[in-house]
Amino acid sequence: MPGVLDGVRVLDFGRYIAGPYCATMLGYLGAEVIRVEKIDGGEDRYVYPLYWNEDGSEGNGSMFMQIGVNKKSVTLNPAKPEGREIVKQLVRTADVVIANLPMPAMKSLGLDYDSLVQIKPDIILTSISTFGPTGPYANRGGFDGIGQVMSGAAWFTGTIGNPVKSNAPWVDFGTALSSAFGTLAAIMHHRATGEGQEVGGALLRTGLTLMSGLLMEQAVLNINRQPSANRVQTSAPSDIYKTKDGHILTHTVGDALFARWARMIGEEEKWVNDPRFQSDQTRGDNGTVIGARMAQWCAERTTDEAMAACEEFGVPAGPVLTPSQALADPQVQAMGDLFPMKVRGHDITAPVAGPPFRLSKTPGVMAESAPTLGQHTDEIMHELGYGDAQIADLRAKRII
Repeated sequence: MPGVLDGVRVLDFGRYIAGPYCATMLGYLGAEVIRVEKIDGGEDRYVYPLYWNEDGSEGNGSMFMQIGVNKKSVTLNPAKPEGREIVKQLVRTADVVIANLPMPAMKSLGLDYDSLVQIKPDIILTSISTFGPTGPYANRGGFDGIGQVMSGAAWFTGTIGNPVKSNAPWVDFGTALSSAFGTLAAIMHHRATGEGQEVGGALLRTGLTLMSGLLMEQAVLNINRQPSANRVQTSAPSDIYKTKDGHILTHTVGDALFARWARMIGEEEKWVNDPRFQSDQTRGDNGTVIGARMAQWCAERTTDEAMAACEEFGVPAGPVLTPSQALADPQVQAMGDLFPMKVRGHDITAPVAGPPFRLSKTPGVMAESAPTLGQHTDEIMHELGYGDAQIADLRAKRII
């Protein structure tokens, strides 16, 4: 089945998650994605290694298995003049260039928008940085955690005096998703007008967007909320609670759900009629009182018993699972979102997450597992007009 972006060529100069996963999203929709990486491989290729080579070095990692789906791999050193010339030739064949580098690095490699439009006037550049192109921090590099801590998220997620960063890189993946959305909009604009443009993504922008509710409240009311770990401050009972053999999370929002919770614990009249608990916010304000009762109820039950009761009464809840338990969970398995894919060159199969969306007519495709380092270099170089002798010479000079 043809993909929505069939015929679109994307050059992926990204590293780690935000840039590369943006390109992966476009590849799910049929774009041809060429990953351009260092001669010895990008550092992101080896995060969470799935095997070790005979010489003891780390093999491809699980993060690369995720962000490398459907991509071709070309090794190239764009810092050298001959490498810069190859970049120019690649750009002439491309529709989209994706890079997540600080602006000084973008300019030094000729990947900034002004340089690219001199090569191909209608190119779309998706540039992703930590702080965007303006402001006192514009030239600083950074990673997911910077967006978490500078948006207020880590401070609010922790407890007083103990900020906590999420291990899930939600800033990186959120930036990748929003940048892919912007790139799709730029492709649509190009199809309508023939014009290219620059799409800008920033890690801190993503963090600020996802924390915007709390930031607005602070700006308007100067409320100075204090962190409360897993406990939600705008409804209750909404927290993680310990059971006899594990933990569950409940999230109770709205009067109807609160009434169901009160019926579940057998005390509807006591809780529903209490003037302290007449709205989500007042319940959140008194969350420690409600939470203490829910904690007592959970402590008397196993996780399965608590979950069964929550399901019976329609109270939203979920068990806190280890990664091993998550893989084995029947709902996870039934959704079919983890695709078993071979690690190239090794007798290893890894469950790779598929597209985080579903399209009934043009579904995202998981066609190829992540490529080996430089797997497609010769193929692409031949396409650009280089002969075998030239390719061998460039490889000897470590240009490719």
